[in-house]
Amino acid sequence: MDDTRILIVEDELKIADTLKYGLIENGFRAETAYNGEEALKFFSNQFYHLILLDLNLPDINGFDLCKSIRLKNEQVPIIMLTALNSINYKLEGYEMGADDYVAKPFEFKELLMKIKVLVKRANLPETGVANTLKAADLEMNLDSKRVTRGNKIINLTSKEFQLLEYLLRNRNRVVSRADISVNVWDIDFDTNTNVIDVYINYLRNKIDKPFPQKLIHTQIGMGYVLRDNN
Repeated sequence: MDDTRILIVEDELKIADTLKYGLIENGFRAETAYNGEEALKFFSNQFYHLILLDLNLPDINGFDLCKSIRLKNEQVPIIMLTALNSINYKLEGYEMGADDYVAKPFEFKELLMKIKVLVKRANLPETGVANTLKAADLEMNLDSKRVTRGNKIINLTSKEFQLLEYLLRNRNRVVSRADISVNVWDIDFDTNTNVIDVYINYLRNKIDKPFPQKLIHTQIGMGYVLRDNN
């Protein structure tokens, strides 16, 4: 972990410094940016394995900053940190490309767990891992993060990509909402919300609606399945 670089984007100095020293004590290399403009400069000049991003920044809205980072790099994990904990804010964060969303105040141990999971997920060893996942004429390249169906490129947000990857890895197998919660969101995800259903619909609109063969199916009372056979 001593080579894992994390960028902390937080305008509250006390929180930023606490996070920095906590990450350093746990073997990470951490740097702090106190506003959005500074964060973009850091990001343009240095490679980071993960970004901790506060939403309420003094210059650039955290959602807009997340979107700007995603235009430059589709793969770097982003965890949003904010006191804004409503479901609408979470949905917007995921839509802008965030991988996870942590509400303030939070336990550092919980944040540390999420960081380790996302860093590991983003740096899966290539040995024994297929670089391409397929179902019917749908294809996902795990290296380039490119998704196509037939000859059409499918543009997905970070969270949509993770959800589709999970469905593809479990092709022709029914996965429950609880399975999706743990493997695509996190262990503390509130399964009483409709976020999973919303993102399933996002995927259906992009990879199923324009095509005659439908791949994503609902198993009533059980969950969802991506099926490429009749």
